[in-house]
Amino acid sequence: MRITEYLDQKKVNYQISSHRPSFTSQKLAAEEHVSGQYIAKPVIVQADGKFYMCVLPACSKVDLDALRSQLGAGEVELADEEEMAQLFPDCELGAEPPVGSMFGLATLLDKSLLQDDFIVFQAGKHDQAVKLNLRDYEEMVHPRILSFSYHLH
Repeated sequence: MRITEYLDQKKVNYQISSHRPSFTSQKLAAEEHVSGQYIAKPVIVQADGKFYMCVLPACSKVDLDALRSQLGAGEVELADEEEMAQLFPDCELGAEPPVGSMFGLATLLDKSLLQDDFIVFQAGKHDQAVKLNLRDYEEMVHPRILSFSYHLH
């Protein structure tokens, strides 16, 4: 299922845009003319054998130790490309939308994104983006709010 079909099914208002292919979330921010703070970047981790979708700003990285502590997990590691390809067969690698519920994954939202009115993210392809009201995103995805990122300088 494509993200637009999922959003339509959930009756969520969104805007879709096309841009030059961007392969990093910071390049997506440049293409979409928004701060990296508004780009919702999904990072997939495996905690004690269970996959989670962590959603954080483009300008941040996942603090695995903070995540391990907040999840009460013994071991937390990043998913590899092979696991990503299996989890998101309909998406271009690296262009997964940060909507864990669409893929049967629990979504963990970094609290630093809560200061934004909207988020922008890849639409499953490197040349399309979705802009969505943050409140609509929260209502649709029901993410667990944690604090697990640190800002890149």
